[in-house]
Amino acid sequence: MSRYRRACIKGGTYFFTVVLADRRDDLLVREIDRLRRSYATALARRPFETVAICILPDHLHAVWSLPPDDGDFATRWAMIKTGFSRDFAPAALRSASQVHKRDKGIWPRRYWEHAIRDETDLVRHIDYVHFNPVKHGHVSAVRDWPYSSFHRWVKRGLLPPDWGGDIASIGGEFGE
Repeated sequence: MSRYRRACIKGGTYFFTVVLADRRDDLLVREIDRLRRSYATALARRPFETVAICILPDHLHAVWSLPPDDGDFATRWAMIKTGFSRDFAPAALRSASQVHKRDKGIWPRRYWEHAIRDETDLVRHIDYVHFNPVKHGHVSAVRDWPYSSFHRWVKRGLLPPDWGGDIASIGGEFGE
């Protein structure tokens, strides 16, 4: 069995993408209060700073800074995912391994993490987190998505309320 190696930088700052197993589901926003409780419980037990976060229907992005003597983000994510999943019934289709490990089938085992290298990298990832609801077509302006730390950044005067503009006001078609 292969072992996945993750960065472990004590006091590091990281960007994360955590997805649902079923990318067609809207469970994270439908159960936003459950997710918030699970997140708050993990934060209370194993403190960290949430620099930026955005919850979308089927995935979330976050930028965390860990305490100076701690590089263990994996335990924190395990606590969040386990706490969120605790009272749900198992998914209908689960592998034998998931059944054996009592995995509910809500989350894949893996998630994406990236160790932030410098201030430019940090700003780029924070912008990515905040603009993501627009990128995915959930809203035309960042300010219109309720499940984002963008609103906290505006309240602190770190970003203007109209940051990112409004794509509805841009004419033309743009494709890939």
